[in-house]
This record gives sequence, structure tokens and C-alpha cells, in this order.
Amino acid sequence: MSQIDEIKSRIDIVDLISESVKLRRAGKNYSGLCPFHTEKTASFIVSPDRQTWRCFGQCSEGGDVISFVMKKEGWDFGEALRSLAQKAGVTLEAYTPRQQEEKDAHERLRAILEEAVTFYRHQLVSTTAGKLALDYLHEKRRLSDATLETFGLGYAPQGWDNTLTYFIERGYSEQELIDSGLVTVREETADSRITHHAPTTASATAS
Repeated sequence: MSQIDEIKSRIDIVDLISESVKLRRAGKNYSGLCPFHTEKTASFIVSPDRQTWRCFGQCSEGGDVISFVMKKEGWDFGEALRSLAQKAGVTLEAYTPRQQEEKDAHERLRAILEEAVTFYRHQLVSTTAGKLALDYLHEKRRLSDATLETFGLGYAPQGWDNTLTYFIERGYSEQELIDSGLVTVREETADSRITHHAPTTASATAS
């Protein structure tokens, strides 16, 4: 188990978010008012099973405990990780500057893939285009919502710019998206363009 996995296993996302957001049970999840924008109707959902959070309202933010702390405190990945490590009682290993740089890059890619699961899941269950795919999975493939959630199935919208814009707005670079495999570069012409290269299902597999 990596140090990040150990930290996340020791900190329950519902408990952590409940420290700053009033949550109420909503089926198998919890809901509350999004802390990142003003709203009157609860659109902020926390999943204890997946250990993720998501705003289905104005900001459409989402992620895990690390991304929540990053967003709430305005910290970068390293700052959020160190804070959560202290909270979880996990001693982070010491690295050389080069090792730390490589580790940070790896964890950024891991975070991108985890965010991708949230993004594609939202596209599947909360958009008009995704509903067609969701109906197909329910009616033709006979997959239950529990199965879809367990395997992190999602829907990739048409157009390369959807994924690119979503992640760029959240602070990731084009090169990080290329390195993660979510987008690719067309090489047919001298004027190469970034193109969407995500499958119709998404799952975070970085380790």
C-alpha cells in the first residue's frame, strides 16, 4: 500500500468533510450545501463507499479527500498531503529533490485519473447525452447502478475540448493530460492539435 493509500484509508471522507459542511444522509450517500459556491438547494454529494465528493451544482467540482482539502484550503497537492498525513498519523518518507519531483509528478497523474473517474461518472448520470448511454447499460447490458459504481463506469462526451477544458480549469497542464493518456496529440499535420482520447468508460488505475 502506498503512503497516499494509507492516508486515505485512515481518514473517512464523510468525517473529514463533516468538520466544515453539514451533511445529511441521502440513501447510501450524504448530501449538503456545496462549500465552494452559494446555493439554497443541496447539490453536494459525498459517497462513503467510493470515498469521493462531488458538486452537481454550479461549480461541478469533485474528487477525494486530498482534492477536497486542496480546494478548501487553497493548497497544492504536497501541502494537502502533508496536512492529511499528520491528521492520519502517517510519517511521510524523506526524498531527495529529484525523487520528490518524480513522486509529485506520479501523484499528479494518479490524481488526474481519479478525477477522470468523477468527471466521466458525472457525464454518465447527470447529462442528456450520458442518459442514452446509461439507459443502454441498464436495459441492454442489464448492469445495475451498484455495478456501474463498483467498476467506475462513465461516459466520455463527444469533442476533445470537453475533457481538456475541464482539467485545464482545475490546474492541470496539457502535458500532464497527454502523459496520463486522457488526451493525445494528432501528428498528421505540422499544426498538431490536442484531441480527446478517452474511452467511454473510465477507471483510476494508477498505483
